[in-house]
Formats: sequence, structure tokens, C-alpha cells
Amino acid sequence: MKVGVINDVGVIALALSNLIERTPGDTVAWIARDGEEGLRRCRDATPELVLMDLHMPVMDGVECTRRIMAECPCPILVVTSSVSSSLDMVYRAMSLGALDAVDTPDGAGGIGDRALQRKIATLRKLAQPVTAPTSTVRPISPRPQQARPPLITIGASTGGPAAVAEVMRTFGPEVAVVIVQHVDVHFAAGLASWLAHESRFPTELATMGARPRAGLALLAASEDHVILDRDGAIAFTRDPIDYPYRPSVDVFFRSVAANWPLRGAAALLTGMGKDGAQGLLALKARSWTTIAQDAATSVVHGMPKAAAELGAASQILPIGDIGPALLHAVLKPRTPRR
Repeated sequence: MKVGVINDVGVIALALSNLIERTPGDTVAWIARDGEEGLRRCRDATPELVLMDLHMPVMDGVECTRRIMAECPCPILVVTSSVSSSLDMVYRAMSLGALDAVDTPDGAGGIGDRALQRKIATLRKLAQPVTAPTSTVRPISPRPQQARPPLITIGASTGGPAAVAEVMRTFGPEVAVVIVQHVDVHFAAGLASWLAHESRFPTELATMGARPRAGLALLAASEDHVILDRDGAIAFTRDPIDYPYRPSVDVFFRSVAANWPLRGAAALLTGMGKDGAQGLLALKARSWTTIAQDAATSVVHGMPKAAAELGAASQILPIGDIGPALLHAVLKPRTPRR
């Protein structure tokens, strides 16, 4: 890939450049010393990936991300001194289109260097056409158990945090929510706290054996895929191993279609690629209400567009209408699926 580097610290920009050049086939397209210069460089020669610092003079990384995604969109990976101490800026950048975030490596070949190289390798895979995984869970008649709450499921990727928070603001204590947002497992806890604060809807990480319950959102946080098992509990699976989206919206939606006995509502929000489209189609086939975000309000219209083209979405709505539509769908009188 051709990679653009936006960083105001010369020694760090040089270290990132050297790291990129060590990967066969990857080259440095250009280096910019602040967000304003980075935006100008992107307009003139849009790269296949931008490594974006957050704290810079003239124009910071959040504003630069917003401008790039509006004027010359391309994949952006936040590379900043400490992700954990800049979580608000990280999630704002991700809400505007950044794909992920990683701590700045030292360039000495240590853990930080390898973490960045893994991120770039993953983004390289996501840039290639991806075949949706086949179902990893066979439809099984659920075991009898106590009544289950009205369920809403949400899938999102690029630009997802802000979109998910906006949708969740309309939810009340009657509904259970499960979210699959493409995000590094190390930042998932911070994202759960951020979503709870932004939406005012309680949000926790989805742990093994946890069950969807009314008044709570569970956020997928795993390097494996997240599923609902036949008892309606959260479980994890490595398969499909070679699928680059982890956790996969497709894998989760398919497991819900197989194992949740009642109708519910699902939304596929802004994101790069096609993950979630096949899973949304599986839910539609089970008489779920399925919604895709429209192009005008999506940061990247890849995932919802794929769902719309597949006929997987029963409704295509702007982000402001999706929450009320989901809520209306699940609070109608519910019947078991046949």
C-alpha cells in the first residue's frame, strides 16, 4: 500500500516511515507535519492508508479526519502517543471515519512495532474483496427457558461509534441490545463506557455466558467472533479463521437468526466493506425488521449499501430515524418464529 504519514514530531514520522518501508510492497506516499498539510497532501495524492496523529498544531487529528473523509476519503488509522489517555479524541475520530487506533511504536522492533504492522496487515485485507462467511451455527430449536426480552442487534464499522450512540439514545429500559462494532479488543472497554455516556443507555462488554437483558446493551469485545448460542447466551468462536472482520457482524447476525426464537429488529450502520449484509438477509428471512443506514448520513456507505443491494434491508433510513424504527418494531406484539 501507499501510506501517508501525518505527524508533527519528526523523529516519530521518520520511525513510522522506516516501519512502513520494511514491509515488502508498502511505500511512504508522503509525510505531513500537521493536519492542514495532511489534508492538502491527501487532496493532491490520496493514499491507500493514512497514519494519523491526534495532537498536532494548526489542525488536530480529529478535524483532519473529518475533512479527509468529507473531501478525499481514504482509510485512516490513528497512531497516537497513548490511546488510553486520549479516548475521547480517539472515539471522535472513529465516529468521523477512522478505522482503528494504536499507540505510537518506538521503531525499535518491539511490541509496538509489531502491533502497528498487524493493524496495517488487517487493513490491507479489508481493502480486498471479502466473501461473507458461511453460517457457523446450525438452526436448532431453542431449549425452553424464561421469557426473553425484546432484542435489537446493531452492526457497525467505520464511523460507527457516533452512529451507534445516536441510535441508542432513543432506547428505553424495555429492550435488550447487542452491538457488534469493529474495534480493537483492547479499546472495547473504553468504547463501552463512551457509548454509555453518549447515549445514556447502560452498556457493558459481552462476556462468555452473558444473556441479553432489558435495559442493557452488550458490546462485542473479542478477537474471536461473537455469537448467541442455542440457549440465547453469548459465546465465542474462532471460525471462520480467515475472515478479516473480527468480530464479524455476519457471524453474529447468522447466529441470532439460528438461535433466537422471537422476532426482533436489526440495523446495519455505516462501515467499510460488506460485513453484515448476508447476516441481515438471514434475519430478514426470519421475519425480523431489518434496517440499513442511508448513504447521506453514513460516513462510509459500504456495509449498508451492500445490504440494500442484496435486498437484506426492509427499510433504508437516515440515522436519526433508525432508533425510533427499531424501538417501534420490537415493542409491537411479538410472536415466536415458525
